Amino acid sequence: MTKWEYFVAPILSHVAAQILNNFGSEGWELIQLAPGPNPDTLVGYFKRPVQ
Repeated sequence: MTKWEYFVAPILSHVAAQILNNFGSEGWELIQLAPGPNPDTLVGYFKRPVQ
């Protein structure tokens, strides 16, 4: 059975691709993007298998 760890991070709209690519290169899979506290920020929810 796969065990998961989770991570929540702010995603700035103007550098979203760079941030998402960085997390992806570390093995994090984006689950969902939600509105953040201001219009320029989103909140990203990520998961990856526990090593």
